[in-house]
Amino acid sequence: VPRVPVPVEAGDGATYTALLTHGEQVDVLERLDFVLRNISELRKEVEELRTSLQHLAAEIVGEVRSHLEETQKVTRRRRFPFPRERSDSTGSSSIYFTASSATANTDDGESEGGYTTANAESDYDRESERESEEGEDEVSCETVRTARRDSLDLVNEDETHLILDSLLEEGLGQLLQQADSLHNGDEQEKREGFQLLLNNKLAYADQKDFLWRLARAHSDMCEITEDADEKRSYASDGKEEIEIALQKWDQSAECHQWYAILCGQLSEHESIQKRIQTGYVFKEHIDKAIELKPEDPKSYYLLGRWCYQVSHLGWLEKKTASALFEAPPTATVQDALQNFLRVEELSPGFSKAGRVYIAKCYRDLGNNSAAVLWMNLASELPVNTKEDAESERELEEMRSVWEE
Repeated sequence: VPRVPVPVEAGDGATYTALLTHGEQVDVLERLDFVLRNISELRKEVEELRTSLQHLAAEIVGEVRSHLEETQKVTRRRRFPFPRERSDSTGSSSIYFTASSATANTDDGESEGGYTTANAESDYDRESERESEEGEDEVSCETVRTARRDSLDLVNEDETHLILDSLLEEGLGQLLQQADSLHNGDEQEKREGFQLLLNNKLAYADQKDFLWRLARAHSDMCEITEDADEKRSYASDGKEEIEIALQKWDQSAECHQWYAILCGQLSEHESIQKRIQTGYVFKEHIDKAIELKPEDPKSYYLLGRWCYQVSHLGWLEKKTASALFEAPPTATVQDALQNFLRVEELSPGFSKAGRVYIAKCYRDLGNNSAAVLWMNLASELPVNTKEDAESERELEEMRSVWEE
């Protein structure tokens, strides 16, 4: 795609620069192609849905028609126990001949075709009997026509929107299950989960459970990548996503939880002052998450980490906090320990890192026997995440210090 030059300044000496670089143009074209493909697939799905609904309507009409035909035959047999000759050998014994010989008619005009054969039933000598039979036939035709209209209403615009919404909800449920499974997998699966959610953002961007999982996927990518700029970018983008969710659903424990996590991840790339300010925000949202969902072990684990880190703030960080805030954050090792033990109470073996933190808390409190016990319990858990690997290294360091 050729570059489009535009003047930077007016005048004879104007210079020209490209609106987009070649790489940016390629990226835009790829994105447009992706959107067009998705629109095309969606259009096909809608068309298939419309066809299915029409077939369903035809089946319903057929079942009603068959039932009414059987009822009509029984009635006639009761009224005319003797055989009757037909005036027209090609005529049908059913008043629904015209309607049944057509395939899934879609307008009322065709359904009125039943009337054209209503009088072709037979010729009787007695006028009163014929009029009586025609009256019953008209009632039956009207019943079929009404049922047919009701069936075809299934495919009107309002019902179509409702059915599409139902299909989207079903698709969302499957998508969220897949995203959860990939989130719990290895690094490659986390990347796949992130891309899966990005690909479906256009369809589900207004869904709470989708948005907080998208934010979680950004957090996963922040953990996986090694590049500092990419870490900051993932954390920042994820924070923006979850902020949108919080504006709509401020009573969602998951939204508060992942907002706190992403704020913490983003603060790792900022100044001491900013990190301390973020600490207050982190604590506020974790407390809210626990209030909304008090049985979630992850929130207690995060609060335990916050307490442990605050209890180990360095001299500079404490001075900075005192200068910035009238009441700087405070927490003790005992506070941290209680939260980590609560995690184990709610979900034994929740994480290797959690058990290592318990061992560190007991070590700091001077309870070496309990520290060793929890070190051994931590060793029993597998290494599944980056945090688990770091915890395993901490365990080895603690053991080496103990041996000395």
